[in-house]
Amino acid sequence: MEDNGAEQCRGSLDPEDWRSIRAQGHRMLDDMFDHIEAVRDRPVWQPVPTEVRERFHETLPVAPTDLASVHAAFKERILPYATGNTHPRFMGWVHGGGNVAGMLADMLAAGMNANLGGRDHAPIEVEQQIVRWMRDLFGFPRSASGLFVTGSSMANFIGVLVARTRALNADVRRKGVSGHRLVAYTSAAAHGCIAQAMDLAGLGTDALRIIPVDDGHRIDAGLLQEAISRDRSAGFKPFLIIGTAGSVDTGAIDDLAALARIARREALWFHVDGAYGALGMLAPDIVPRLAGIDCADSIAVDFHKWLQVPYDAGFVLVRDGALHRDTFAAPAAYLRRETRGLAGGSIWPCDFGPDLSRGFRALKTWFTLKVYGSEALGAMISRTCWIARHLGRRIQASSEFELLAPVSLNIVCFRFRGANADQLNAQIVVDLQESGIAVPSTTRIDGKLAIRAAIFNHRTEPEDIDALLAAAAKFGAARAASRAA
Repeated sequence: MEDNGAEQCRGSLDPEDWRSIRAQGHRMLDDMFDHIEAVRDRPVWQPVPTEVRERFHETLPVAPTDLASVHAAFKERILPYATGNTHPRFMGWVHGGGNVAGMLADMLAAGMNANLGGRDHAPIEVEQQIVRWMRDLFGFPRSASGLFVTGSSMANFIGVLVARTRALNADVRRKGVSGHRLVAYTSAAAHGCIAQAMDLAGLGTDALRIIPVDDGHRIDAGLLQEAISRDRSAGFKPFLIIGTAGSVDTGAIDDLAALARIARREALWFHVDGAYGALGMLAPDIVPRLAGIDCADSIAVDFHKWLQVPYDAGFVLVRDGALHRDTFAAPAAYLRRETRGLAGGSIWPCDFGPDLSRGFRALKTWFTLKVYGSEALGAMISRTCWIARHLGRRIQASSEFELLAPVSLNIVCFRFRGANADQLNAQIVVDLQESGIAVPSTTRIDGKLAIRAAIFNHRTEPEDIDALLAAAAKFGAARAASRAA
């Protein structure tokens, strides 16, 4: 057999010149500091030019390229064409703006390269400390469990699976759901990932009952109760109610206390999709709006939204930690738990979710909570709501715009008045995005296309709201005039 040259290859990927890599690393870090510090000086978003896209069609590299050259390509082809959610006038979707402490923590986590599937090491303790903090924040018992996941889509999926286990016991993992007529309930304003969770859980989207909302875009508790009674009479097995704490369209919060009472009376699992709104528990002025969340059986939370932790940092909290574990634990010989050594330790996060390989998401969340503190973070959350109310007042005082939904938290739905308003406002949103001035998005409120401004970035100030409205008015007037001509 011919020698393939492997013996002559240098095995380690570590740099031969640590002094050079250190200098390059500092330049890269400084570039990111400069990028964030000067964020207001750039467009919120700009499309990727064709010639830049074409550069990503290069073939798999065979020979090495020095780090400085790759970094230069990053600065030229990637950094200028990001989503833009670090910018204070990014208001399009429910995206947090990130924070510098979290960014640095992500670098530290990458350097550690820890796998948080299990074993006895300090990163597990960091994650478990945040589990305890969230348990205390939401009034859950000491036996509650929690898990970092990619985001609320996975957190809500886990909530559905734990509820399924509670309804059918752990045998469902072997026997499946065939023959059981399980049904769940949520509102017409719920996030689409709820239906997806029912699909992935093998229950099917037809098993999700969509309950209409009231004038405040909250689930109608009376209609919910009627639906449960109707399903029981028809031979179905209700097992789950999913409430929403902060809907993606308007920011509405369901009457969680009323849902908790229905769930308790009907012996159903009560899950709350609090992807962004649940962390309003850090803001004293929002806490009363979340009454009843402490009665939930499970809660989905995204730290990368209102808490501004860099992506991704989703989380699920489950009241019954033993049931949570029974839903996922599947010990294998190569994962044998020990009382001593590296395989020791009582908490193996892989027993509480589908992932065995898990990154150290907890560290950037831990840094964010430690560096800024819950009081300042709560004040920041309250301020985004204050800025949204400022936008709502500006709209109501204007003859050019109309408000399409109450400003519940920090999402404002409005539109420019004019003929063919749906088409007109869709064009205004694209004009705004392509101008780089501001990035809102669209949604539909009572059948009307709305401009949706989601105020999530901690950098957003009232002048950013003023810039959004001024540009929207300019583009709206220009579009209306061109149609009339």
